[in-house]
Amino acid sequence: MAMMLDESEASDAELIGRAKGGDRGAFGKLLERHYDFVYRAAYRWCGRKADAEDIAQEVCVRLGKAIRDYRGGGAFTTWLYTMTMNAARDLMRKTARETVKTEAYGVHALISGEAPAESEDPAEALWGAVRQLPDKQRDAVMLVYGEGLSHAAAAEAMAISETTVSWHIHEAKKRLKTVMRSAGEV
Repeated sequence: MAMMLDESEASDAELIGRAKGGDRGAFGKLLERHYDFVYRAAYRWCGRKADAEDIAQEVCVRLGKAIRDYRGGGAFTTWLYTMTMNAARDLMRKTARETVKTEAYGVHALISGEAPAESEDPAEALWGAVRQLPDKQRDAVMLVYGEGLSHAAAAEAMAISETTVSWHIHEAKKRLKTVMRSAGEV
């Protein structure tokens, strides 16, 4: 009698191998195991719950199409970070096209007194400033400080060298210091 491996005890590598072979249960367990991770990373990128949910769902769809191409050269979570960053960037490009409409509504709401109060949370102000950094600087800061990755793991996720990650973080810190000072946060 063949012994069945409990999916809750299966390693990511085992689940990935089975999912590549078309095992929907293994794929579902892999999604269940990593969904919170993807959502948390997406939220760090965009700072909005609804957008983070959209990004996480998009990553789930993309994962279903791309799991067969996963080579396993690095950590599965690093591959998921990359997929999440790409989905977040795609969403940012999409929403950037609608920025004019959003800004027009914001001005109208501000004039009519319907605008929501700004958040007083300094941590949220800082992450808001991080989201405004140039792409590579923002990505490096989000991966290292937001997700707690080492510079080496962030370098792998960003497909750049470790020293380049360090340089992007250094430049981001200088820029953030200036931005936060001008906003009266530092």
